[in-house]
Amino acid sequence: MSFWKKEKGSAPPVSEAAVDSQDTGSAADLEEVMKKYDRESNVRIWEGWQKWAVKCIFIGFSLFCLYLTLWDTRLPEFRLAMFVGLVVVIGYLNFPMRKGNVKPNSLPWYDIIIMVVGSAPFFYFAINASTIKTTSAVAASKDPMMLTLAILGALAMIELCRRSVGIPILCVVGVLLIYAFTQVRFGKVIYDLFYTTSGIIGTPIATCQKFIVVFIIFGAFLERTGISAFFINLANCVAGSASGGPAKVAVISSALCGMVSGSSVGNTVTTGSVTIPMMKKTGYKGEFAGAVEAAASTGGQIMPPIMGAAAFLMSEYTGFPYAQIALLAVLPALLYFTGIFIAVHLEAKKLGLKGIPKEQLPKFTKLLPKIYLLLPLIILVAMVSSGTRTMQFSAAIAILVTIVVGLINNVVNHLTGNEDKTDNISFMKVLDSLEAGAKGTITVAAACAMAGLVAGCITTTGLANILLRTIVSVSGGVTIIALFLTMLCCIVLGMGVPTTANYCIMAATCAPILMSEQIGVPMIAAHFFVFYFGIVADITPPVALAAYAGSAIAKSTPMKTAFNATKLAIAAFVVPYIFALNPTMLFQFEEGTTMTMKIVQAVLIIVTSLAGLFGVASALNGYLYRPINPLFRILIAAGGLCMMIPGELTDVIGLVVVAGVVIFQRMGAKHITAA
Repeated sequence: MSFWKKEKGSAPPVSEAAVDSQDTGSAADLEEVMKKYDRESNVRIWEGWQKWAVKCIFIGFSLFCLYLTLWDTRLPEFRLAMFVGLVVVIGYLNFPMRKGNVKPNSLPWYDIIIMVVGSAPFFYFAINASTIKTTSAVAASKDPMMLTLAILGALAMIELCRRSVGIPILCVVGVLLIYAFTQVRFGKVIYDLFYTTSGIIGTPIATCQKFIVVFIIFGAFLERTGISAFFINLANCVAGSASGGPAKVAVISSALCGMVSGSSVGNTVTTGSVTIPMMKKTGYKGEFAGAVEAAASTGGQIMPPIMGAAAFLMSEYTGFPYAQIALLAVLPALLYFTGIFIAVHLEAKKLGLKGIPKEQLPKFTKLLPKIYLLLPLIILVAMVSSGTRTMQFSAAIAILVTIVVGLINNVVNHLTGNEDKTDNISFMKVLDSLEAGAKGTITVAAACAMAGLVAGCITTTGLANILLRTIVSVSGGVTIIALFLTMLCCIVLGMGVPTTANYCIMAATCAPILMSEQIGVPMIAAHFFVFYFGIVADITPPVALAAYAGSAIAKSTPMKTAFNATKLAIAAFVVPYIFALNPTMLFQFEEGTTMTMKIVQAVLIIVTSLAGLFGVASALNGYLYRPINPLFRILIAAGGLCMMIPGELTDVIGLVVVAGVVIFQRMGAKHITAA
């Protein structure tokens, strides 16, 4: 799912600084990058009347999904099966069998057969939902026709997932299916995975149909108001003139754009087409520039208050109010982006890089009149936080507000004489938004269906208990080892999966393991832990799609870019362990703690974590006032980690070590300057 998916043939938003300072490359080049690293961009080409026919189908799908989400009260099985059946139809209309150039208006006969035969079982299930629900599970699991339909529907969805998401998640599904068939009767497995809410139409698809779709459509509308260009220009105003300014602009703009984005790759390409050339011209190496953009774009999805729509889903899974989820996410996100910001600053100092001349930057006074572009986001967050309306209804209202804001933008552009009409709203753009919302739903729904299969296999076979016993046994009951093993599972399961579907998979598979009595991680900490490590799969080799997309724009070595991105995002690999072992970082305090002590503990953990992160970032960069020798790099890294581990003793030790190295480096730099 990509809220910022670039329209075919259109250039991404560009800031004034970008226009003045660096060529951002052609739209065709960026389209090629998207097609290579983002499966959502490998779509069929429709022209002429066929284009309009397909467009109407996509628009109808979005409108029907809004109806299902907001007003339909029929059985969940009806709504979910109908939703998945329609996803199969539009999925095969959108995605060809193979990547690469596709002949215009080409829909091969075999794809038509797969589309019809694959969607029919879901429509059959929807129409007969009440009957199937009351039929004996034993009898239904032995009915040849029902089993045949279930197999055909499941295979069609698996193939759609291969086309739209990729192979990694299917490898996991395949292994679990084989295991399920060897442990449980074939008919029962098929019945459970297709005709119950513990399989394909399980919690992930229910969450997708109920919440995710409306937020995808909202994001498609929001994109067309010009908010992404506003974010980039705002970041230029804030940090463009600072030392190594373009890289800092990349961090800020990617955090803001990525906050409401569901695609690390889409965010990397959209903002990176502006920021990466600027960084390279300033003096950053290509692999570093691509890594900065990839790490920041990926981190955008952990940025409150939206978190790529995951904040709303986490509220649904955990039962915590949305406003509380957004608040709890603040400190970890702050540490993540601070870590990248520090690394960028140190790299700039090491290379002696300057910022963008102020005369080439957009003026804040010119941006201020367009602050109304943030109104849809503000209203959405306010409505969801207040709890007066459901999340999906709030998103629907935000869509209407976005249209109104777009009309206001039209008037403002006209009155100010702005000749650039690309961000003007129109009836055609409303239709385009509905179409884009439908297209964005396909990938997420396919991934969520696979997440349902994963969860269904685990439930049907009782594998959850086996996995739990295995992790507990291998870890020897040591929590940190159990966390490490879970981290590896999350990174593997999260490879190439969109943000929202990624979290659905993690919440259904990995979070329950951490929440078990044997490991004992609090629920909210467990969900944040698995969410973070699912997300960083996009910058973790070998399947680091966001980093590879950044490297394609930067024309750098993909693997070097990926390792640089991993190094920049070191906070994402450290912070989850901290709040899993001590949830104080998530503002979870022991019962009976006074408000004064809560404030003291919160301030203390913020200060020590930031100082510790500074030490770790300095060690990884190898520069602090002057190059750091290997021994001091080890010392300051150890001191930084000590300060990030909650505890008075570790804080004191870490403070002494980090401060000592900083003072030594500073004195050494002054001595060299004096000489």
